[in-house]
Formats: sequence, structure tokens, C-alpha cells
Amino acid sequence: MSFSSASQIKSEKGHVNAAFDGNGDGDSKEISKLDVKKNGSLASFESLAHSERPSQSHDQQNWANPIEFLLSCISMSVGLGNIWRFPYVAYENGGGAFLIPYLIVLAFIGRPLYFLEMILGQFSSSGCVKVWSVVPFFKGIGYAQAFASWCVVTYYCVLMALAFFYLFASFQAVLPWTECDPEWATEKCYSSSMANLSMFNLTSANVSSAEEYFYIYVLKKSPDMDSGLGVPDWRLSLCLLLCWILVFATLVKGISSSGKVAYFTALFPYVVLFTLLIRGATLPGAGDGMLYFITPVWEKVLTPEVWYAAVTQCFFSLSVGFGPIVFFASYNPFRHPIYRDSTIISFADTGTSILAGVTIFAILGNLSYTSGKPIDEVVKSGTGLAFVSYPEAISKFDFAPQFFSVLFFLMLITLAVGSAAGLAGCPISLMCDVLPHVPRWIVTAAVCAVSFLIGLVYVTPAGQYILDLVDYFGGGFVIYFVVVSTIAAIFWIYGLEQFAKDIRFMLGFGLGIYWKFTWSIFIAVALVVIFVYAMIVFEPLKTDNGEYYPPSAMAAGWTIAAFAIMQIPGWGAFVIYKQQFGTFAERFKTSFRSSNKWGPKDPKIKEEWEAYNAQTVRFSWIPNPKWISRRTRARAADVELSRDGESNE
Repeated sequence: MSFSSASQIKSEKGHVNAAFDGNGDGDSKEISKLDVKKNGSLASFESLAHSERPSQSHDQQNWANPIEFLLSCISMSVGLGNIWRFPYVAYENGGGAFLIPYLIVLAFIGRPLYFLEMILGQFSSSGCVKVWSVVPFFKGIGYAQAFASWCVVTYYCVLMALAFFYLFASFQAVLPWTECDPEWATEKCYSSSMANLSMFNLTSANVSSAEEYFYIYVLKKSPDMDSGLGVPDWRLSLCLLLCWILVFATLVKGISSSGKVAYFTALFPYVVLFTLLIRGATLPGAGDGMLYFITPVWEKVLTPEVWYAAVTQCFFSLSVGFGPIVFFASYNPFRHPIYRDSTIISFADTGTSILAGVTIFAILGNLSYTSGKPIDEVVKSGTGLAFVSYPEAISKFDFAPQFFSVLFFLMLITLAVGSAAGLAGCPISLMCDVLPHVPRWIVTAAVCAVSFLIGLVYVTPAGQYILDLVDYFGGGFVIYFVVVSTIAAIFWIYGLEQFAKDIRFMLGFGLGIYWKFTWSIFIAVALVVIFVYAMIVFEPLKTDNGEYYPPSAMAAGWTIAAFAIMQIPGWGAFVIYKQQFGTFAERFKTSFRSSNKWGPKDPKIKEEWEAYNAQTVRFSWIPNPKWISRRTRARAADVELSRDGESNE
């Protein structure tokens, strides 16, 4: 960028993108001493940072109290992935040793990203799209997040529907998956209620009734994708409809309704987890199961696969990159202490994952003991852990297995409702911004109805294959691009030091070296390295039978991923096109500058922020890299001073 155009970098309101800022170093101690002139009197910044002036959010809603925000975030972050994904991922990647890379990833990637998204939402009081007035070129990040959230929530509710199906089945006198029913069982089926399988010859009958019940009776799963999609199962369709009705009821009044639901969805799962842990710990074989889970396999810690698994699990667990965190934080008062909340949520999420792992493996240890099978043979991955291994283990309880089955699946439903509400809230918020004159309940109903119709694809015989495809390409794959783009936009273009000043203005404290290092360097480098590694070792998806997905299915998956990723450059090009004046180069530069819509939503707070920026970054447009000559910087400073003199005259 030429120095002659440097003066254009100042925004209309006096704000400067620190990416083009060479002189302002944003030192927190220096900033804290500055005074902001306001209405003829000097008010120290420290008092401004703790003022209690209320801030209205983008649709005039705020959380009823801070507890509702905290519980809503916990309810969204602590979901199904903590219960069935984390235990299996940890078990597959070194057991107790997996906690080392996972905690490192959580500390240097997960927690900083969570805090970042909270700051963006609360500072701007905007959803995942409007927040990108900070760097308009990257507006497409919000659309990519909304699309990824919508992809995930469409199949997330299907998993909730399966939990409903099992919940209803749990009220029968005999749990239906404990016996081989001739209606659906094959000749390979053996009853899960058999006491000790080592006493029987299982040469011909080697599939448990719990497994056949799930895949044959519940899913009616086709043997391969070549069999066609099939017709949606009417039983699962009704359960899916019930799920979306619950999501609609949770979101129909925005945060005023979802905040109340969070009291139950955030707290009830812990009651069930501790109940199951106490029950599981008293069963024979439970100790062996827990030991199997926590025993470290140290040689796996240094393998790239384990670190890739840790990052992926962290993203799934905390829901970073999907948009709901920005969505929830946008309803906070401007001075709300989100640093405290982000810390609590990070620890709660990690603690829940470990608690769930110990609980799950305690009960699987009992299943191994009662069935006479090694524990690695009773552990299933993914949905198999929740709907095959665990139900089979519960069915062997000698006391009230129906009661514990009801508790377990009710817990899954509760976890799913909280997460689904957060994920669905992102596209709903986007549609409300696009259609501001349409009542919110109509937008919510329309999004839920369309999502239900899309979800019917997942309850067909081939639905599980489609689910895995969308999960991989529409969820996990896209988030890497979203997160890296977010880091680049905020810390390399908007500027780390300007962002640090915004945080000091809002929260009253500066950033330490930990935050600056993770945000500006570590996260982007780590994610790029991990993603490149994933691409090098990439192989097509496989079905449960070990068969590769057909090329047409992989092409569909890549199309989904490409559609989401292209939102970023696509909307960037649109922003440049919509600029009305200047050459292409000038319009291109303008698209990377914060618009005058960026900043606090409350006009009075925004006025204070603009005055604060004018005092702290007056000469921040002057380039300051070492390779620029001292005479050039002095000439730029003289130009700025002469302009100030002309304006005063």
C-alpha cells in the first residue's frame, strides 16, 4: 500500500484498522492512563470500562440475567459429542495419554477461539454475519458458519430422534433389544440377556440382539449406498417431528424462551451422569473399564493422528467456528465479564467429557465382565456407542434397567435440545437479519419446517450414510477454513493491537502475551499444519463395512464443502462490487476497512469508543516497520500534523 493512500485508512468515525497501523503499540499500561474527553469533563477510562449503561442488542433483547447466558453456553457446548464421541476418541488415541494433547489444544486453540467469538458478539451486539462489518470483505464467514450450523443441526436432530425412539422403548416391561425377536432378528443373532457368552458357542450366532435391534429394526439400514435412498421410516419421522417441535418451542421467543429452557438442559445431564457413575462404579468389572479408559499409551502422543483428533474433538466439543457463540454473546450487556464465563465454560466442557468417559467405561467394564468378552470388543464408535454398547450394558443391570435406560436417553435428549437450539439459532438469526419485517416466530417456524423436511433424508434406509457424509464435509471440514479466515481477518487485517484496545475499552483490562501469541500466531499455524497433514493422509470415507463411499457420494460431499467455503471469497467479491466509487484498487482496500457500522450498538457507548480511539490511535496510520526509513515516517507525521492544523483553522 502506498503512503499517499495511508490517510484514507482512517474510518469516517476516527477508527483505524491496526493492520495498517505501524505506530500504536496498544500497550495496556499506557492505555489505562489515558483519559477520554467527554462533554467537557474528563472521565478516566477505568471508570468507563465499569459503567453500567445498558446496551440493547440487535433485536432489542438481552438475557434476563447472566446465569441464563452462562447456562445457555454450557448447554450448547456440552452436547452429544461429550457423551459418546470423546470417550471413544480418547480410548482410540492413547487413553489417558490423549488428555495431554487434548488439554494443550484446549488451552492454546479452543479456549482462545471461544473467548474471541464471545468478544466479537458482545462488542458489536451483532449476529454471525453483521459482526463482519469489522472487515466487510470477510462477510462470507458468517454465511459459511450459518450453513455449517444448519448442516449439523439437521442431522443432530435425527440423533435426538433416535434417542426419543429408545426412550419410548424403555418403558416396556422387557427392554426390546435384550432378546432376538423373530420379527427382525437374523440367524446370527444372540440375545444380549445371556449371562456369560464365553460359556456358549457363538460360531454361528455372533451378533448381539442390541446391535441387530439398532441397525435392522430401528434404522432399517441398507447394506450399502448402491441400494438407493429408500423411503423415510414413519416411526423415526414422527420422532424427528417431535424434535423440531421442541427446538421451535425453545427458540420461538428468542433468548427469552431459550434462556429459561437452559436451566434444565444445562443442569439435568449432570444429575444423570453422576447417578449413572455411582451406579456403574458399584458394578463388578467397573474398575477394569475405568482403568482401561485412563491407562495411557504414551507412544501415541507424538503421532500426528492424535493431535488431529484432539483438534477435531475440541471444535466439536466447544462448538467454536459454528456461530452460536457469537449469536449468544450478542445479547449480553456491553460490559458483561465474558472472560470469566469463557473460563467456566471451557473447564465445564472438559470436565464433562472426562466424567462421561469414566462413566461410560465403568458401565462398559461391567458389560465386558458379564458377557465374557474383552472390553475392546464391546466398545463401539459413534452412534454405536450410544445405541448399541450402552443400551446393552444397561440391560444387564440386575436392578431397574428400565429406569436407568430412561435416565440415559432422557439425558441424551436434553443434551441434544440445548445444542440444537444454539446451532439452529445461528441460521434463524441470519434469516431475521435478512427479513427484518417478518415476525421472528414465522422465521423460526419456517427454518424448523425446512430443516425437518431435509432431515427426512436421514431416516431413510441409506440415511446413515448421508449423515456421515454431511457430518464430515458440511461440519468438520468447513470449520478449519472458517477459523483460519477468522484469525486472518481479525488479527492480521483489523489488527491485534486495535482488537486489544477494544477489549480494554469493553472489559477494562489489557491482553497478556498468552492471548497475543495464541491469536496472532499459534492458532493459524497449528491449524494450517494439521489441515495440510489431513489432506496428505486423506482417504475417501468408509462405511461400517469397510467399503469406500462411491465417487458420486464423495463428489456430493466435496460440493457441500466447496459451497460453504466459497461463501468467503464470493461475498468478498460482492462487497467489492457494491462499492460505488473509486478504482478497483481503492474499492478493494475499502472492503478491508471497518465500516462505520462497526462498534458498540449503543450510540452513547459508541461515541465514547470513538473518542477513546481518537485519543489512543491518533497517529496510528503512520507506518512503523523497521524497513521504512526514519525520514519517511517523519514526513508522514508532518503531513498528519499539517492536516490537524488546517482542520483547527
